[in-house]
Amino acid sequence: MKKAVILFNLGGPDKLENVRPFLFNLFYDPAILNLPKIIRYPLAKLISKRREPVAKKIYEELGGSSPILKLTNEQANNLEKKLNEEKNGNEYKCFVVMRCWNPRANEVIQNVKKYNPEEVILLPLYPQYSAATSGSSIKEWHDVCENEQYKVKTSTICCYPTDDNFVQAHKNEIMKKIDKLENFKLIFSAHGLPEKNIKKGDPYQWQVEQSVDKIVESLNIKDLDWILSYQSRVGPLKWIGPSTDDIIVKNSKLGKHIVLVPIAFVSEHSETLVELDIEYKELADKHGCRNYSRVPALGTNENYIKAMSNLIINKQDYNFNGKVFPPKVQCPNKFKKCPCLSYE
Repeated sequence: MKKAVILFNLGGPDKLENVRPFLFNLFYDPAILNLPKIIRYPLAKLISKRREPVAKKIYEELGGSSPILKLTNEQANNLEKKLNEEKNGNEYKCFVVMRCWNPRANEVIQNVKKYNPEEVILLPLYPQYSAATSGSSIKEWHDVCENEQYKVKTSTICCYPTDDNFVQAHKNEIMKKIDKLENFKLIFSAHGLPEKNIKKGDPYQWQVEQSVDKIVESLNIKDLDWILSYQSRVGPLKWIGPSTDDIIVKNSKLGKHIVLVPIAFVSEHSETLVELDIEYKELADKHGCRNYSRVPALGTNENYIKAMSNLIINKQDYNFNGKVFPPKVQCPNKFKKCPCLSYE
């Protein structure tokens, strides 16, 4: 049986002149700016124009483009190889779909049609579900399928915040960094969200907390000094906290060895390679930090690839309604944006 696996990620500009259109795609997404199209379009144009200079400087630090497509393709290739090693009578092919830059869903669906699978499996490369990330990508895929009148059995693995192999992957990478360290602060850093998103029922923060709790438990280190914080705050709205930059300043002044863990990013990109590695390190240095380390994003970590492979092959173990395959420990009912609670 032929199965297509669609891996969703955000994407990033492939050259500096594409920074502004990338930003426009980001802010034109109704999951980011929940406004009528007639207002959202000019506002997205304005925001992308204003943010272009700062964003360009960030991508200049990365050599003029984002590495996220190359790295996501490597993940897709490793996952496809792992899936097809199982010899379970199924043939798998992985396709990468980016939400805000190429390859977009309306392009990739043509390649999926040519492959002609009997089932399509949607798998976001966001371990923790948010309506602004996984939800937006999943919705776009379904919209494109409807526009293309493409009908095929479709299964969605919405999230995997506490998957055993995902947790093990993080544990392994963290232990490589903290082995033999003393007087360190382990800072789990996730991309933030406006507080209003959480109040409207987005389960993201709750799922991130579940991830961190499981990883800390797996580390099994007595009196481990750790904290969860949130980065990439922009705009005037109140965001969930505490903020990673505040935590870095506080612990730098205390003389702690800072060890950062990107808990919600599985690929290296601007938020890890520039914000964490350059901007936050400069902030730490300014406030007296003498030792600063960062755990790498999971990338093609063997256990992470195994996590995704097992979720796909064993998805019936997580069957919710024949279409959505969530973790067995599901979101509390107050998180109405959870696909298990909002699925129509």
